Amino acid sequence: MRRIAGIVLAVLLIGGVVAAVVAGRQDGDKGTATKTVRAVIGSEKADFFADPDVVKALAAKGYTVKTETSGSWAMEGLDLKGFDLAFPSSQAPADAIAAKYHVRQPLPRPFYSPLVVVAHRSAAQVLAANGLATLDQHRGLLKMNAYLDAARHDRTWQQLKGSNKYGELTGTVYIASTDPETSNSGALYLAAASYVAQGGKVVANNADVDRNAPLMRKLISVQGAQQSSSDAPFRDFVSGAGNPLVLVYESQVASLLIGKQDPGDLTVLYPDTTATSDHTVVPLTQEGRDLGELLTTDPALRRLAVRHGFRPAGDTAEFKAATAPYTSYLNQTRTGVRQAPVPTSAVLHEMARRARG
Repeated sequence: MRRIAGIVLAVLLIGGVVAAVVAGRQDGDKGTATKTVRAVIGSEKADFFADPDVVKALAAKGYTVKTETSGSWAMEGLDLKGFDLAFPSSQAPADAIAAKYHVRQPLPRPFYSPLVVVAHRSAAQVLAANGLATLDQHRGLLKMNAYLDAARHDRTWQQLKGSNKYGELTGTVYIASTDPETSNSGALYLAAASYVAQGGKVVANNADVDRNAPLMRKLISVQGAQQSSSDAPFRDFVSGAGNPLVLVYESQVASLLIGKQDPGDLTVLYPDTTATSDHTVVPLTQEGRDLGELLTTDPALRRLAVRHGFRPAGDTAEFKAATAPYTSYLNQTRTGVRQAPVPTSAVLHEMARRARG
């Protein structure tokens, strides 16, 4: 009888353990993800959402985020049925998507990043010697009026004094950008350039587009084939390949530095008139809006956004603290930099089409 009782007790104990494990799996750890959110995002945020620490921080708040990438300006043409949110890299495409899907305002904007031009040191020094830039250690300002004048006249590196010392500086002087018809950074490049070309006025109608089309076409056509994302051109630049001047997001540079990767001879030129990439969430469901608000307000997620180089919305203290060792590269307060307004989505689409045409 004692042997039978012992066997029964062992079975009950094992059964209890199994039941507890099953119950734990069914209930889930209260700190693990319980909601799956589907998001279409700009590719420059892919590393952020793939970061194991971001995944863990989201899970602690009850979320698993499954992402698909798209060019920010291409998102408007996507069928977003089944997605909880779209997360383009600029407010203009976000507003267009919001209007299409009747999404209520305001839209969460968790973080942002200004556009910058990365230059090899030799190129930056030649630009500075010819009045196209100013330099201070590993950063400086790109004088947009002077640069656009060089573009209008098809200026070559060989025409700039001091360039003969650098065999890699040949051909037309231009900034390599992404495809403005599909990519946010390429479209914002046109927004900033046209604003400068119009004497500080945003392109607002067809007459403005007509007036700026020849110059915008020069800025784009000289580049030949363009990428749909700034990731590959930036990686090429850091590896020593590609064009000596490349338009990227400041976040890409900041992430490189914060991650203690070797910047090589990288020099960061802040255009004295630039456009800022406002990463804007377009909630398509309540879960999408909740996640957008969480990305904006949660201290852990804000710190992780900074680690990926983004400037969190609102207070700048987190970004300044994280990038304090790298002020020789980064203009924390964007001193000397003017913000260019961005045309409406329809106007910018037309400008990009004409620039590519």
